[in-house]
Amino acid sequence: MLVISMVLLAAPLTRASTSFEQAYIESYRGRTDVPAPVKVVAPSVSSEYAGTTVELVFTVDSSGVPQHVAVRTAVDRELAEAVTEAVELWRFTPELRAGLPRSTKVVLPIRIVDSSTDDSRIAAR
Repeated sequence: MLVISMVLLAAPLTRASTSFEQAYIESYRGRTDVPAPVKVVAPSVSSEYAGTTVELVFTVDSSGVPQHVAVRTAVDRELAEAVTEAVELWRFTPELRAGLPRSTKVVLPIRIVDSSTDDSRIAAR
């Protein structure tokens, strides 16, 4: 089982995150060695969580759907639920091995940022 790590800076305070979400998706375009996001939903959370990183672990199944999403960091229940619910709505192009889609374990740290005060939208991977 391959473990990959992806980083997302969720912009929770504005809906201007659409362009960010598209940029994040574009950064994985054409990749087949990891599950590539094709639909990203940013969690909607309070500004009090800015600066918090929530690490999730889940499996992207062979059809590109996140399964068994679990929070690996100790965070407030409200934040954990919001981030989990958002990632459950994500969709991926699954990893390909020998041309065939396969289920892949993913570790996904999501850093919550206040987009009104943070101009850096995409983290270095």
